[in-house]
Amino acid sequence: MENFITMLNTQMILLIYLLVGVYARKRRIITPQSRQSLVDLIIRIALPCLIFQSFGQDITLQEAKNASQILLLSFGVCFGSMLLGKLLYRRYPYEKSSILRYGTLITNASFAGMTIISGAYGQKALFYASVFIIPNRIFMWSAGISLFTQADLKTRIKNVVLSPGIIAIALGVLRTITQFHLPPLFDTVIQNIGNCTSPISMIVIGAILADIDVKTVIEPSVCYLAAVRLLLIPLTVMCIMKALRLDPMLVTVATVMSGMPVGTTTALLAEQYGADSYFGSKCIFLTTALSMVTVPILTLFL
Repeated sequence: MENFITMLNTQMILLIYLLVGVYARKRRIITPQSRQSLVDLIIRIALPCLIFQSFGQDITLQEAKNASQILLLSFGVCFGSMLLGKLLYRRYPYEKSSILRYGTLITNASFAGMTIISGAYGQKALFYASVFIIPNRIFMWSAGISLFTQADLKTRIKNVVLSPGIIAIALGVLRTITQFHLPPLFDTVIQNIGNCTSPISMIVIGAILADIDVKTVIEPSVCYLAAVRLLLIPLTVMCIMKALRLDPMLVTVATVMSGMPVGTTTALLAEQYGADSYFGSKCIFLTTALSMVTVPILTLFL
């Protein structure tokens, strides 16, 4: 119950941020152009700072072991989600199947997940969450992109290696291994910039959702994806981890991160590569809205 109350409080704060984003878009304070600039700010600067800062702590041998376990588990979740998407949506036309499969594989773990974990569970959980998203980022720029286009192997590797989040993780791991400590001035700057991630990311998500006609959102395929993304996958992850008797903190982080809504890149890639971008936006809207309820409910079972 304590997990539920903590998560509910965190979700309420994030919901208010999201509503601020809706208001800002409706009042045209945020335009499509400025929204993209904010997305770039988060992905290229704020989120990498948040990730890097999560590695700025001494870790024990047990915590290093936990990190390796959650990394392997995350790879398993990605492989499982990829196969599940291929199985469930094979009869849909390309315009929808590419989005449904991508939405099953790639979550909004970087935007929403890191924000929720940071607010609800603190730095140690954030460290594990930073490790958990490594496979998600790798799959996003490789298998995820391949659902929309046949990018060559060199391009996929380049996208993964040069991803700001992956670079931040690599630097963070190096920092942890070498026990290098930044001067307090720079440490404070990085921490403060990273702390901007939560409000700005949710405001941006709100601005994205504000452009969607709510009346058109409810359709069978979108609801189907929501059930798979928000319930089936995280509950399966939780049951497997509990059966393996893994650290409760790992179970919590993996379950919450696996229960995140469809990634906001879904609609952007759909538009870029000729899939149904509006359908992608509806998937983002419904899963994001429902996750405000499903994520706290998931914590009741932890």
